[in-house]
Amino acid sequence: MARGGINKALVQKARQAILARGEHPSIDAVRVELGNTGSKTTIHRYLKELEEADHGRGAAPASLSDQLANLVAQMATQLQDEARAAVAQEREQLAQERRSYHDRIHQLETRGQQLETHCAGLTEQLQVAQQGLQQEQQLRQLAEVEVARLQQAERDQDARLQDREGQIRSLEEKHQHARDALEHYRQASKDQREQEQRRHESQVQQLQLELRQLQQTLIIKQDELTQLNRDNARLLTEARQQQKDVQALERQLEQNQHSLTNGQRTWAQAEQANSALRERCDTLQGEVTRLSEAGASQGQQVQSLQEHLVEALTQLKLLGQPPRRGR
Repeated sequence: MARGGINKALVQKARQAILARGEHPSIDAVRVELGNTGSKTTIHRYLKELEEADHGRGAAPASLSDQLANLVAQMATQLQDEARAAVAQEREQLAQERRSYHDRIHQLETRGQQLETHCAGLTEQLQVAQQGLQQEQQLRQLAEVEVARLQQAERDQDARLQDREGQIRSLEEKHQHARDALEHYRQASKDQREQEQRRHESQVQQLQLELRQLQQTLIIKQDELTQLNRDNARLLTEARQQQKDVQALERQLEQNQHSLTNGQRTWAQAEQANSALRERCDTLQGEVTRLSEAGASQGQQVQSLQEHLVEALTQLKLLGQPPRRGR
């Protein structure tokens, strides 16, 4: 078959139709007659061959029978070519279907072998499961016997536990009485300690107030002494510079000395008051020590009660059951 889907017979037919209309069979006219298909180069080659054939026959018009014979021969050739192409296409499709069919058969055979292998494995698993089921049944029978034995042992244990619960209730009552006594003693000790602590804090606050007052007095006196020292320094400087006023300065110095003596006397009184305050603090410290000793004695009593509780707990543990918490 010619390129573009045309052949020489089709070009000749289109050329004859154009000539029959009395038109010139140009390349474009033939291509339009063919339905705008085909290559112009191919059409030009076929037109040239047809023109040369017409010139070879002396440019004499061919008879109708010759034209029909040529047309039939060309159509037969075209039909044979198309038939061969169709047969080749059918053969190719049939070969593809045959290969696909063989592949499918091979897949089915492989799948069958796999299913047979899987079936054999399932059979073995079934046998193993049956054996396991028999073993489970035997174990179940043994377990039922063991459960019956354990139930009897549990009933015996319940009877023993009831006996022990009576003993434990008696010990719990004793334990509760001891705890109540300990709690009462702890509360009383706590109240007493709080009262002592409040009284001690009140005394300390009062002493601190007095101490602050004395410290303020000392600060005032120290300020006065500082001011006196400054005055002395100023007067001494003036005495060096003004020797003429020595007598006046001496009198002023005597006055300052007298003031200093008074200040020292006041300082001594403040020291005495501070000493008294220290003695009072020492007295309070002794009171605190006495309270600490009383607290230590109370702690020993608490420890003694705790030892009694430990003994009660030990007896409960010996009976095999932990003590219940008090209600």
